[in-house]
Amino acid sequence: MRQHRDVVVIGSGIAGLCAAITAKEAGLDVLVLSKADSPAETNTNYAQGGIIARGRDDSPELLAKDVLEAGVQLNKQDAVRLLAEEGPDLVYSFLVDKVGVAFSRDSDGGLDYTEEAAHSSRRILHFEDHTGDAIESALLAYARLVGVDIRPAATAVDLITNNHHSSDSQEIYREREVLGCYVMDNRTGTVDTILANHVVLAAGGLGNIYQYTTNPPEATGDGIAMAYRAGADIINAEYVQFHPTALFHKDIRRFLVSESLRGEGARLLNHSGEFFMGRYSPQAELAPRDVVARAIYAEMAREGQSYMYLDLANHYRGEKPIRERFRRIWSTCMEGGLDIEKDPIPITPAAHYFCGGVKVDQDGRSSVRRLYAVGESSCTGVHGANRLASTSLLEGLVWGVRAARSIAAEREPVPAVRHNAIPDWKFPSSPDAFEPSLIYQDWNLIKLTMWNHAGIVRTRRGLERAHADLNYHAHRIQKFYKEAVLSRDLVELRNGVMAAQLVVAEAMHNERSAGCHYRVD
Repeated sequence: MRQHRDVVVIGSGIAGLCAAITAKEAGLDVLVLSKADSPAETNTNYAQGGIIARGRDDSPELLAKDVLEAGVQLNKQDAVRLLAEEGPDLVYSFLVDKVGVAFSRDSDGGLDYTEEAAHSSRRILHFEDHTGDAIESALLAYARLVGVDIRPAATAVDLITNNHHSSDSQEIYREREVLGCYVMDNRTGTVDTILANHVVLAAGGLGNIYQYTTNPPEATGDGIAMAYRAGADIINAEYVQFHPTALFHKDIRRFLVSESLRGEGARLLNHSGEFFMGRYSPQAELAPRDVVARAIYAEMAREGQSYMYLDLANHYRGEKPIRERFRRIWSTCMEGGLDIEKDPIPITPAAHYFCGGVKVDQDGRSSVRRLYAVGESSCTGVHGANRLASTSLLEGLVWGVRAARSIAAEREPVPAVRHNAIPDWKFPSSPDAFEPSLIYQDWNLIKLTMWNHAGIVRTRRGLERAHADLNYHAHRIQKFYKEAVLSRDLVELRNGVMAAQLVVAEAMHNERSAGCHYRVD
């Protein structure tokens, strides 16, 4: 099937939905694609801590200072200023007033603000300890209300570019442009040709290239890999942030223990009963994430343990009872036999957020015409070498809205003759069937390679080993991809190994330790 849209948004988290809503309200025909069966299955949905607003005695200058310090001053300064000046106001006008996100309230009925590590003000709005799903559900409801077309179980296979796909021989001499994307229906295996005047990549991060991650299974680096194949610039790929505190439990995986627990007093404890963070930072538990993650990693190595503890029960200083303030964490831990009102929580670091991505400007434009990127797929420069807590949802909101406004202002359609020269997807003549175990095996190799050699602590020799191993896997996977029956699993594997290669290549090139890129050599 062929169809044409003004805007195609790949991804249905906060960045993608804010872009889609803004574009739709500007009168554009918008299609949102989600490869998950439910469009709510996004990184946004699992965000716990909250989103930056504007606290008491706060200012754009103070927020910008905190963002820059967390990012080791390697942030793009103009982007940080833009976030600090425009972001908090958009939280109130777009999320609270327009979309109606039900953030938690204090005892007086006002918005409740919490504190997180490396913030100098209580400026974080939240909904208990599961802010993300409150934002995601409100955005989805509003997007449907204004008529945004949302298509689940739809995997974007590749971006369509004029230079690579057009049957018009003259297109290879023109500036590279993205003219749409090929999209597979996960249920039927058919591939549609979706032509568009603009494509917005909002496909999330790449946490699943690592053995341990807080991300949902959908985070396989799709947007980054597709953009790279289309010729877009990818920057800061070495900066992969590891969240210090993921739950360590044999029956519960991918569960984040929010940084806001430490903001409310929780302390890190080793197996000897020592509160150890004072040895690693004067900020102790409220140090930036990269510092805390490395401290936990070092303590695990020093004691020969696979996890440390987070003690909330004995140090909580919040007003509400723990089971109310951290309802989801409390209930999830109780399912695993842990009572966080009495017991310390076993935790371990896990891959959490990709600070790099598709290089974009202040409106989300990439280096390829008609291609925008927002959210975790993009690199605006806001995060520098390390993301400050609760900036990611704010960045997705700001750049999602700005990208859509830019597209609406431009309104430059692709001439029909150019879209007509794009062929439909071509399947292999005799595709090979394959066993799912082969994909599972390749994924395991990628995840272990990245965890062991391109994880929290890196060395030249380890990165060289990862580079060689991934090149071998990538060659084999690409050959397999060209010959096999197309599936979501296969598309994700192809994208995942390419995203891993990009991370390793940049980590090898950058010999300076900074933020969440830490080389011991």
